[in-house]
Amino acid sequence: MEIDFADPGFLRDPYPTLARLREHAPVSWHAGTGRWLAASHAAAGAVLRDRSLGRLWQDKEPAAFFAPFNLLHRNQMMENEPPAHTRLRSLVAQAFSRGHVERLRPAVAAEATALLAAAGPDFDLLADVAEPLAVTVIAELLGVPREDRHRLRPWSAAIVRMYEVAPSPATEAAAVTAAGEFAGYLRRLAARRRDDPRDDLISHLVAARDGTDRLSADELVASAILLLNAGHEASVNALGGGVVALLRQPDQLARLRADRTLIPAAVEEMIRYDPPLHLFIRTATADVTVAGVTIPAGAEVAALLGAANRDPAVFADPDSFDAGRDPNPHVGFGAGLHFCLGAPLARIELQAALAALLDHAPTWALAAEPVQRPTFVLRGYTAVLLTQPPPHA
Repeated sequence: MEIDFADPGFLRDPYPTLARLREHAPVSWHAGTGRWLAASHAAAGAVLRDRSLGRLWQDKEPAAFFAPFNLLHRNQMMENEPPAHTRLRSLVAQAFSRGHVERLRPAVAAEATALLAAAGPDFDLLADVAEPLAVTVIAELLGVPREDRHRLRPWSAAIVRMYEVAPSPATEAAAVTAAGEFAGYLRRLAARRRDDPRDDLISHLVAARDGTDRLSADELVASAILLLNAGHEASVNALGGGVVALLRQPDQLARLRADRTLIPAAVEEMIRYDPPLHLFIRTATADVTVAGVTIPAGAEVAALLGAANRDPAVFADPDSFDAGRDPNPHVGFGAGLHFCLGAPLARIELQAALAALLDHAPTWALAAEPVQRPTFVLRGYTAVLLTQPPPHA
């Protein structure tokens, strides 16, 4: 079964097509991309966990043109396997374990409340709340000065557009420029933190770089950019998609208003129902069998996370948003060796934003049809306009 990943109808709502693909076969060959597609929950989970299927980075060509982009990916944990992945992840995880994430919870809640207070009764959930909250949180974690934070979102947005199925030449050029500028900025910031360390992640990564088991300068920059790109893209897109889903199923929104203890479960459902990342590619290092299909050595297979998260073999009524769904074994954060390191931070941020939204107004509604981004791999909206209806409405 063939899928046109650029078809506007598919991008607007990929789930019916993904369901047909999953029903056709748990693993299918896709000639258009030259890779296998794993669509069932079991098959996608196997792809994410099988150690014979790895993240094997290959520099994009021409290498001279893509050098800034290649440098960031060649040196980050997500594009490496053990032993390089083990070393990189352990050094970054050490910084996270110092309490950086949990100590942010009160500040994240306060920031979400402040952003909504400033937004007023009518606002764009993404531009006025989700994006500034995400950038503030990850910048606070990393230690990026407040006066520089406006630069982070454009850099990140340009880089992550490269992850779509077929990026255009203009997208490629913008990503290369952003990668070079972002890396240069972080090198300068790391040099400042070496001379004047703070209680932030950049300072701790610098300390890890200067230790016995050290990060190279390129690894430090690549690690910081990965955390920022992955962290803020996921939270912005998950919040936008999740709130739209709640508003389209008002019974679930009413249920959540009546029982705030459901907020953590509702956040997990946001990530399951309309995940911010839909495709994660692995390469077979040897012949490997997934759902009865042999993936030959050297071939690529993509775990389709959105398809897996709607598998009726695992989730009851999978096309409905259930704010209290339990259990909820979604794969929205990945699985196995490359499970998202930033998942705890994303959960804190989404829980804080959802609680603040519930506090902000007795009711809120869509002021206009949400504007969908023309992308599949990183799915989300460009605008979600909300309004507080008058009491008589």
